[in-house]
Amino acid sequence: KKVAMTSMASKIVAENREQLAEIAVDAVLHVARKVGDEYRVDLDDIMVEKKPGGSITDTGLIEGIVLDKEVVHPGMPKRIEKARIALINCPLEVEKTEFDAKINIETPEQMEAFLREEENMLRSMVEKISSAGANVVICQKGIDDMAQHFLAKKGVLAVRRAKKSDMEKLSKATGGRIVTNLDGLSSEDLGYAELVEERKVGDDKMVFIEGCRNPRSVAILIRGGTERVVDEAERSIHDALCVVRDVVQEPKILAGGGAPELEVARVLRDYAESLPGREQLAVQKFAEAIEIVPITLGENAGLDPIDILSELRARHEKGERWAGVDVVGGKVENMERLEVYEPLAVKKQVIKSATEAATMILKIDDVIAAAKAKPPKTSGYGGVPPSY
Repeated sequence: KKVAMTSMASKIVAENREQLAEIAVDAVLHVARKVGDEYRVDLDDIMVEKKPGGSITDTGLIEGIVLDKEVVHPGMPKRIEKARIALINCPLEVEKTEFDAKINIETPEQMEAFLREEENMLRSMVEKISSAGANVVICQKGIDDMAQHFLAKKGVLAVRRAKKSDMEKLSKATGGRIVTNLDGLSSEDLGYAELVEERKVGDDKMVFIEGCRNPRSVAILIRGGTERVVDEAERSIHDALCVVRDVVQEPKILAGGGAPELEVARVLRDYAESLPGREQLAVQKFAEAIEIVPITLGENAGLDPIDILSELRARHEKGERWAGVDVVGGKVENMERLEVYEPLAVKKQVIKSATEAATMILKIDDVIAAAKAKPPKTSGYGGVPPSY
């Protein structure tokens, strides 16, 4: 939680960072899966929905899924408890043939029989869903008006044209299977949720699927006064989710504020003295490069980078390994006491990426230096082209 709060400390949502950090931690722990001796987290299992309106404090975690859709028919129930959910990936419509076909209807009776057959096909589709025990239908494709009517008469809540990604999250959250053919639908394919309800959020209606058993997919609904605040909150929560995932996958943390970088630079300088020749210079330069992090922090806080760096070096020489730049207080402080923490995985990746980028640039420079174009040969007349 403290790592997530650190990631949001400089954002617009900093005032609410404690609440948002708790939401991020709960979301990641819900979707974390143990594989062998370690945990794995797929952030795609966390749905982030945003709706302007209300306040950031209205942001919450839903142990289930939120669909930005409405119930398709006004006659359908808007709230169903102990929902048995059918996830369908086929249209509840009379499908047209892939080839052109003509039907000659000569009498009113034939017309009536044709329409009745269409109605019977849609009725049988609804009967298959109902006989499986489903009282909620989430369909990835369209639902015919007649099918909507039959579903409403059966007291079934239906949502159409759900996104494929939402269907996959629903499958993980409710434990249901996505069915592509209604003939194969059985009660074992149905998912379960304590509550499915249509609610008005802002100006729009949304369908909430909550209270799933052991949900492997969850949703965060972000609220905020304006579009800009909601977008900023989404970015902040994404950062928080990423750092919490890193800590869950590799449970090691460091204090922030440039303290680890300065400690690494100090150790590298000591190591450089044990090396012969030019290698010593290379290690010293690497130490200087790593010190750019606390220097930049100091500059961004409006502090004198030379004063800050000299004080940091002095404190680290005394053994204060977590001494770093307190940007808010404008001085050198113990970052562990200020509870500014960062994942070790991020620090390692930053140093690896920076080193690889620098190495690559140096190699490119060598290639350019070695591939200079040769001057064109002259014609033998002192560089002047012959005239005829």
